[in-house]
Amino acid sequence: MSLDHPLNSLGFAKPPSETRVVVAMSGGVDSSVVAAQLAEEGYDVVGVTLQLYDHGAALAKKGACCAGVDIHDARRVAEEMGFPHYVLDYENIFQDAVIDEFADSYLAGATPVPCIRCNERVKFKDLLETAKDLDADCMATGHYIQRKVGENGAELHCAADANRDQSYFLFSTKPDQLEYLRFPLGHLPSKAETRALAAKYGLSVADKPDSQDICFVPNGNYASVIEKLRPGAAEPGDIVDTDGNVLAQHNGVIHYTIGQRRGLGIGGLADPLYVVKLDVDKRHVIVGPKDMLATRKVPVREINWLGDGGFTDLSERRVGVRVRSTRPPTEAIIRPISDTEAEVELTIAEEGISPGQACVFYDLDSSRILGGGWIWRGY
Repeated sequence: MSLDHPLNSLGFAKPPSETRVVVAMSGGVDSSVVAAQLAEEGYDVVGVTLQLYDHGAALAKKGACCAGVDIHDARRVAEEMGFPHYVLDYENIFQDAVIDEFADSYLAGATPVPCIRCNERVKFKDLLETAKDLDADCMATGHYIQRKVGENGAELHCAADANRDQSYFLFSTKPDQLEYLRFPLGHLPSKAETRALAAKYGLSVADKPDSQDICFVPNGNYASVIEKLRPGAAEPGDIVDTDGNVLAQHNGVIHYTIGQRRGLGIGGLADPLYVVKLDVDKRHVIVGPKDMLATRKVPVREINWLGDGGFTDLSERRVGVRVRSTRPPTEAIIRPISDTEAEVELTIAEEGISPGQACVFYDLDSSRILGGGWIWRGY
């Protein structure tokens, strides 16, 4: 192919028919639209769906991805659009790379975000390597995020629709992975546009509800999953105040999270109490007034830097940070300790920050994601 051939929509200097793209298909409307659109544009599309856990028990479960019904839906879309589709058994990889760490970190009093680890360790690692083994030029997903090419290579940018933006869950994407990945939905102004495209292509999943839960946590009940994964984990203990005075009993630290107010079983107090700390070794749920939840200094490790230059080139950087997926970025200062560790100081204190959550960095002057890391302890 001549070098002066115009770039196609995926950024390659050759016709779509000579460009192979593996589409990671969850069975939902987003990835189905990506696959259908690329197939219609004439790309050599290969659909791949991962079986991540025993879907036999999840066939009737709605609101989560990668269950048996989702595999069926992905296969059906491939048949409708006329491209090959494969199902890969990743149960063991998913168990080792995601579920076990989720259980252990939850037992340690953290609030894990397993969807980030799944993207990092399964979809953008093993599946991406599989795409390369299939001689694909790139891998496309249905994530709402944008990939733009800057002076120093591929950059990660927030989705055009702030309500759908998934940057919090993708901060750990490595630069070399970003070179290979494509996100065709990131520029769309709303989810309504995606559903309109699904209807245009006549896809059977056009009206399928969005996934809500973590795929292996039915109905958002973390504690029940932990009890199955780690029998005996729900050992009773004491609910204590910050001076160690016993106020009540609980039936397992795994039933509580930082910032929780309801369900403590402590009544008759003038001011409400909140969970401010979990001491797993002592089996203590420590409660205190709301102002104890406010945090300005956040220790972060396992940092993945996506900005220009080295992370430690500057002694401090002013950025936007997001410490939970449901809140917009807030202004902060990052002070690097090493290439993978830093102290983040928030301009305005946030409540309920917990170890195990992600801290994602944003450029204050653009839509670019600069990376992020994991919150690992409180001060």
